[in-house]
Amino acid sequence: MITALGVVLVSSVVSASAYEVGPGKTFANIGDVAWEALSAGDAVLIHWRAEPYREKWVIGVHGEAAKPITVRGVLGPGGERPVVDGRDATTRSSLNFWNEERGVIKVGGANSPDSESASHIVIENIEVRSGRQPYSFTGRNGLSDYAKNTAAIFVEWGEHVTIRNCVMRDSGNGLFVSAASKGILIEGNHIFDNGNAGSAYEHNSYTAAAGITFQFNRYGPLCAGCDGNNLKDRSAGLVVRYNWIEGGNRELDLVDAEDSQDLVNDPRYHKTFVYGNVLVEPDGAGNSQIVHYGGDSGTESDYRKGALYFYNNTVVSTRSGNTTLLRLSTNDERADVRNNVIHVAAAGNRLGLVDETGVVDLTHNWLKPGYVESHGGLAGTINDDGTSVTGVSPGFEDEVGQEFRLAPGSACINKGTALHPAVLPDHDVVFQYVKHQASEQRPVDGPLDLGAFEYCAEACGEVDGGTATDGGSAHADGAAADAPATDDGPPQDAANPTDAAGLPDVYDPPDRSDPSDRSDPPDASGVADVPVAADAGTPPADAALPDASSGGPQGGDTPGGEASSGCSCASVSP
Repeated sequence: MITALGVVLVSSVVSASAYEVGPGKTFANIGDVAWEALSAGDAVLIHWRAEPYREKWVIGVHGEAAKPITVRGVLGPGGERPVVDGRDATTRSSLNFWNEERGVIKVGGANSPDSESASHIVIENIEVRSGRQPYSFTGRNGLSDYAKNTAAIFVEWGEHVTIRNCVMRDSGNGLFVSAASKGILIEGNHIFDNGNAGSAYEHNSYTAAAGITFQFNRYGPLCAGCDGNNLKDRSAGLVVRYNWIEGGNRELDLVDAEDSQDLVNDPRYHKTFVYGNVLVEPDGAGNSQIVHYGGDSGTESDYRKGALYFYNNTVVSTRSGNTTLLRLSTNDERADVRNNVIHVAAAGNRLGLVDETGVVDLTHNWLKPGYVESHGGLAGTINDDGTSVTGVSPGFEDEVGQEFRLAPGSACINKGTALHPAVLPDHDVVFQYVKHQASEQRPVDGPLDLGAFEYCAEACGEVDGGTATDGGSAHADGAAADAPATDDGPPQDAANPTDAAGLPDVYDPPDRSDPSDRSDPPDASGVADVPVAADAGTPPADAALPDASSGGPQGGDTPGGEASSGCSCASVSP
């Protein structure tokens, strides 16, 4: 029996292939790979080179949960990601796919290979850029122009897709996911410098899916003069956790699934989880609202009409004028706002909690004294239980330097309260963001601290952020006001994914008063609410692959050690 099992395993591994692309490798160009013939477990390894790869392609094939199809950049000597540039790019002649003008790398929707969807796909360690007008490419119709809403990575119909440690920039949309997709994990990426000048219809990311999780990502400002939002989403089963999101017309625009009744009817549509994030609002950056939750299509019956769980976030606004934390589209939208640090650089009365409508339950947050319910007329309800902590400063390590961890003596330490029962067990706060695109386990040290970071007297080891060459971006200083009501809608949706939160069957919540007691958190990859292979980025053991170029967002650096005493904390990578 042992021998037979061994034969099966070896046969399974041998069937997978590794296709190496780059200088001195088997394939000089990305288009030399037979993308239409990839099989479950195959890996395409794109090696860094000094010149960008000016190529574009579709992934229209199917992996398996235990054998995903992996497209991995192999980093350069300084940790540089290989660059895929849409300017003057060419498409492999044997590929024929829908909406060729809409993406540089596209997932799903092809005639050759003949497949509507693609499944169990991992894309990691690649910088994808310049899918935008006025650039052009050469494809099945010869020389062609990009669409205004072209995305660096466009998931048209993808199921169980992971996009990890990529850079998406200088495109109409950095990332676009259509509503036919399900089971999407976006982690450890840098997304910035996207959009179109003078337009509010294109965004750093624009997504609609049945089950999508954003974690450990760094979102920077859009391109100069671009009026889109930073993270705009129309999904069911939306989780936004442990990210750094800075700038945009709004940092988060979480609205209705305007083109998909399947998503509207999905039971997860009415619960949205936003926690452990750092949200930074620059002065003059478009709309003064940080988060919009509800809808913008005008069809109010399709609005989210549920609960936004907004907790343990650190919100920092440097606006000299008014800041509004939430816009809830109607009084049928409700927000549970707890354990956050909500800090404005201006006077406290420059902070309004809501725009006008909606129901807000406010408990155990840090705010400046003098905050107001609304800067306009309040037509909704604010239930403030009087437990908020107020002061001149929340006590950051270095506010000017954007070190928003808590300093010793901060009034936010141990001032949190228990999480809402509806977020447990899947959405306990077990990680925290590490600048940039990395994570560590959140220490357990008595009651929860307020905000995205737990203070720990003993230094927790941090994950090294690697040496990725992201390049930075210009800040759009004078963006327009509110985005128009409608955006280019994605196609119809497919079936829903199953839930796999990666937590034990019986949830044992951490005892915040006892540092030695922590429930089993999600695994080090931050297992999402969608099925993701245990090590989706690792090809088969005997596929003769080189080191994964360090496999994850940190370039393979070794995590720091656990604290020797005091808080219970340990570093992990996403």
